[in-house]
Amino acid sequence: MPHFDFAIVATRLLDTLYELVGALPMLLLALLIVWLGWKLGGWVSRRKLIVRVVNDNPLLIDVARTTAKWLITALALLLALEIMDATAMVGAMLGTAGIVGVAIGFAFKDTLENYLAGVLMSFRQPFAPRDEVVIDGEAGTVIALTSRATILMTPDGNHLRLPNARVFRSVILNYTRNPNRRFEFDVGIGVQEDLIRAQRIGLEQLRGLTGVLRSPPPVALIVSLADSSVTLRFRGWVDQREHDFWMVRSEAIRLAKVALDDAGMDMPEPTYRVQLHDGRAAIETAAKAQVKAKPKPRTLPPELAPPDTRARSELDEQIDRDQLQSDSANLLDADAPRE
Repeated sequence: MPHFDFAIVATRLLDTLYELVGALPMLLLALLIVWLGWKLGGWVSRRKLIVRVVNDNPLLIDVARTTAKWLITALALLLALEIMDATAMVGAMLGTAGIVGVAIGFAFKDTLENYLAGVLMSFRQPFAPRDEVVIDGEAGTVIALTSRATILMTPDGNHLRLPNARVFRSVILNYTRNPNRRFEFDVGIGVQEDLIRAQRIGLEQLRGLTGVLRSPPPVALIVSLADSSVTLRFRGWVDQREHDFWMVRSEAIRLAKVALDDAGMDMPEPTYRVQLHDGRAAIETAAKAQVKAKPKPRTLPPELAPPDTRARSELDEQIDRDQLQSDSANLLDADAPRE
């Protein structure tokens, strides 16, 4: 019957214990180095130099501080493992970290992509707060840029969150970047009318309208010729810092229409031709009905004042309230240089 020798086990345990006791000073030194690396990383992460390097970007400040702290700590850990003569463990840790990094990259691909796009856009500053923009077909006023999404407020007051990766790849139309914005509208004039006179009448109204810039001056173009009408296109420019674009355009259309009516200009509706195979009398009656006098000039009552075209925004109060309630850091800086 085999005999189990406890002496061999005891000897091996004692040898292991002696090795641990012998390695205890080196272990304490390694722990001290890791602790010092952690403290040094925390001290470096609080230095103002990091803030200056990332140009006071709130998102990048956190990233830079966290990166500096953990990088110094990781270097201290590698040094401690080297002191403990655990180089094989260092290689295993680096290999495991690489595999884990790839797995995390695939699992959080969209999140990382949006985060990186937010970092890049915080550097580029493609738009400013309260800019009116169209991004990938979505129109709205810019509220904020966060680490994951660009937040807009649509003209009807709803919140629109666009992933930063989508914004970064999209074409951005910014209506606010250039304060001068052009409007245009079309007017149909009868083919028998004096087109030069009609252009002059419309341009006089645009030149006299408050909010329409003198330079570039308003213009009137003949853009198309139909069977029963000629289309005139009037264009003018508005300084959006002082006047509301849509109010100026609305008033320009009203004044041009009233002026053309007052001048007796014919602005025909679409004409439809109906063929009647029976009844000559009906045809003659329809032909007589088409002959009509030009409309009499019409003027607005003097007590009606023109609308106020001064610049204003219906969304300012709602945006202010939203920013007070939000706890997310806004990466946009109104004073930063634009791309």
